[in-house]
Amino acid sequence: MDDPVLLTGAGGRVGTAILDGLADAYDWRLFDLEPPSPSSLPAGIDESDVYVGDVTDRGAIGEAVEEVSAVIHLAGDPRPKAPWDSVLTNNIDGTHAVFEAAATADVETVAFASSNHAVGAYETDARTPDMYRTDDDYRLDGSELPRPANDYGLSKAAGELIGRRFHDEYGISVACVRIGNLTQGHPPVEYERGQAMWLSYRDCAHLFDRCLQADYGFEVVYGISDNDRKYYSIERARDVLGYDPQDNSAEYTFAGEPRE
Repeated sequence: MDDPVLLTGAGGRVGTAILDGLADAYDWRLFDLEPPSPSSLPAGIDESDVYVGDVTDRGAIGEAVEEVSAVIHLAGDPRPKAPWDSVLTNNIDGTHAVFEAAATADVETVAFASSNHAVGAYETDARTPDMYRTDDDYRLDGSELPRPANDYGLSKAAGELIGRRFHDEYGISVACVRIGNLTQGHPPVEYERGQAMWLSYRDCAHLFDRCLQADYGFEVVYGISDNDRKYYSIERARDVLGYDPQDNSAEYTFAGEPRE
């Protein structure tokens, strides 16, 4: 991929994981609400690659997306308890603005950071805590309808539908990644759900790399590592994207140390 890749919300946790693993892999453009300090930029990325603006600003996002081949869209309000007016503006309208700009600029691929919160209500069906355990074979695989349990999750479900619409109308390849529990270092080993949902920084970067490289149309996949405990299937991500996660929450002790 020779043309630049636009990364919105680059300064957040997911953006940091992606750049930690892929800073040298692409010609990046970084878009965020606040400018990063020059010293915090990864090697090979300088201030001319940084675009500062609000993701709902059609002019700003339109300028940033010119002549890019792909977009990884992370920007928005990440708070699970964010109020409706914020998720409506930042997550729904902002996501629509990004896809609109991508379509205008003939961008080929958009990877959209959805969330486990888009399907959070499935956990209210009296399947917990068994569904978090290794002997339980219940899986969400991306083919099920969203069932958000909060307004943040609703906004992510809306983002998936926006992606579907722009794929159907403009032919953009769209991958919606329902991200689990992304943490740097060891997983949240003290509780079963955290282990089941864990996504390592290394696997996060690899998954979004596959979103940029693979050949697909519209996909909804789950973003977790290859954990022994899981209630999200990663088979679609393996089959369609070539995702090959290297980490597993079971490899860590309850003290957060790698097992021997």
